[in-house]
Amino acid sequence: MTTEAPQQIPTGSGHADQLLEMYRRMRRIRRFEERASELYKATEIPGFLHLSIGQEASAVGACWPLGPSDGITSTHRGHGHVLAKGLDSASMMAELMGKEAGTCHGRGGSMHIADPGLGIYGANGIVGAGLPIAAGVATAAKLREAGDVVVAFFGDGAVAQGMFHEAVNLAAVWDLPVVFLCENNHYSEFSPAAEQHRAGLSARAAGYGIGYAHVDGNDVLAMAGMMTDVVARLRAGGGPVLVEAETYRWHGHYEGDPERYRAPEEVAAAKERDPLVIARRHLADAGVPAALADAVDEEIDKEIEAAVHWARSLPEPAPETLYDFVSAPRPALPEPATPAAGGEIFRSMDAVRLALEHELTADPSVFVAGIDVGAGGNVFGLTRGLAQAFPGRVRDTPISESAILGTAVGAAMAGMKPVVEIMYMDFIGVALDMLLNQAAKLRFMTGGRASMPLVVRTQFGAGRSSGSQHSQSLEALLAHIPGLTVVMPSNPADTYGLLRAAIQDPNPVVFIENRLQYGFKGPKPPSDHTVPLGKAKVVREGTDVTLVSWSRMVQDALAAAEVLAADGVSVEVVDLRTIAPLDRETVLASLAKTNRLVIAHEAVRDFGVGAELSALAVDEGFWHLDAPVTRVAAPPVPAPYAPSLERVWLPSRDTIADTLRRIAAV
Repeated sequence: MTTEAPQQIPTGSGHADQLLEMYRRMRRIRRFEERASELYKATEIPGFLHLSIGQEASAVGACWPLGPSDGITSTHRGHGHVLAKGLDSASMMAELMGKEAGTCHGRGGSMHIADPGLGIYGANGIVGAGLPIAAGVATAAKLREAGDVVVAFFGDGAVAQGMFHEAVNLAAVWDLPVVFLCENNHYSEFSPAAEQHRAGLSARAAGYGIGYAHVDGNDVLAMAGMMTDVVARLRAGGGPVLVEAETYRWHGHYEGDPERYRAPEEVAAAKERDPLVIARRHLADAGVPAALADAVDEEIDKEIEAAVHWARSLPEPAPETLYDFVSAPRPALPEPATPAAGGEIFRSMDAVRLALEHELTADPSVFVAGIDVGAGGNVFGLTRGLAQAFPGRVRDTPISESAILGTAVGAAMAGMKPVVEIMYMDFIGVALDMLLNQAAKLRFMTGGRASMPLVVRTQFGAGRSSGSQHSQSLEALLAHIPGLTVVMPSNPADTYGLLRAAIQDPNPVVFIENRLQYGFKGPKPPSDHTVPLGKAKVVREGTDVTLVSWSRMVQDALAAAEVLAADGVSVEVVDLRTIAPLDRETVLASLAKTNRLVIAHEAVRDFGVGAELSALAVDEGFWHLDAPVTRVAAPPVPAPYAPSLERVWLPSRDTIADTLRRIAAV
């Protein structure tokens, strides 16, 4: 599909009324942003402000054929998009002013406005980030077979982002009902488009094997006509389309931009094609009296002034609400009974598959996606057979980690419970934005409007010469991000129970498995077994030294404790299970009993979780300490490849035991 836009939407008895409503929506955006500019200069709006004055027609025309259940994602320049989708101007003005009654309770501001209840899945301060999120919203729509479509707005600068490529390619492969709508205003921040790209969007669309349409983005009739046609095709089952709307922004990249990169004459020439003036011409051609359009101007002026007056009167968020909206309330789960020895035995790899199978069966909103998780059953065979058992809900993706995680974010906001896999923990680095700036923050930045029940499964493990890019234990990096839950099980039963709890949880959870434990065997719990998140467990009682660990290292810790028992030293072993949120109470209670603390972990020592536990002991447990807090961990060196070096680098039960002896003797 390559086409130019028709010049008008289908005519009828209500044609003039439709034109007038389009004009009203455009005028609302224009006046809202004019007042926002004035308020920003008066310091009544804090932070950054990016305006879309001059681009009103593309926003209104693009959203014209959309219904309440259709979705959009937006950009840092998103006021027009969200107003065109139906957000009220008053709560939005309050949000820009940072007020508690704002759309997002003053937590998002100009760049981060969202209301999933209206199909608005977020303006976004990260260039291109809305594109993979839109793929997730479209995935939810396709799985539900609801006939909904998604419009992903982006600027021409986002085309240089890897997220653009990954999102468009995934949408093409999955045949998703999404319109990728580029508002080409010919500038990427301060740089003209000619300096940013060598290939046009029509060529890019052809390369992805999707449809392309070009439209005059300053003509609301052309936009609405084009989008009405495109959206109808998507509702009928057509695949994704890339739409290029030619437009121009009158203001700088941000308010206060000195605009040294373009001549005033260029801006003046662009203003001759003012979208509102063009719309006025369409109204005149349709026989609409100018007085009616003037009345709309007056109506909107009053609406925006009322919004400003109301927003000014409101309080800012109270200081005691600082912690609100970081995470959704977590359901209380009891600590389950330890599976009895002597019963059925299963492996950690079986635990992963059975937990996924259980949740896929129990909840139709759960789906699984990742590289080769479908037909291939995952690189370790953990998901083998699930794609056949749950058609369409266990989905192979391209090798596109940003698209995988972005799909999870968008689908979660749209009401699904995605479980996505990143093949190796090291690969999270190529898609960290979707965890750092999206999954972890969107609930907070939207004042609780965005729901984020998603699980990212990944694995790590040194000891088999996998080298520096396939062995890293990066839990400290992830635990440092407020809003993320980080889980690391140490045995098969906990793997099953924690994974089920993670999938049921309303928050974003990174679930980290150790691949060297996939064959580890243990007692199989009952099928209803769940383990509470955020709760550590004392897995061996002791009186002389507390030894805290997690993941596979717990097994070495238990072995070292057994060795020390022969020496007459009683070691209490605490398995953290969840890294963030950290169960401080269990650690401190054990320290109060033993008065000594050793921490053992596979990740490098410096700036790690062990350092956080050490700080906890010194801060809140200082008066219980009878010996230095000590860490047993890998030195700050990348994981070696040569076995001789890896053996020296990786902590073991022997190095743990030696440290325990030393601390117990103090």
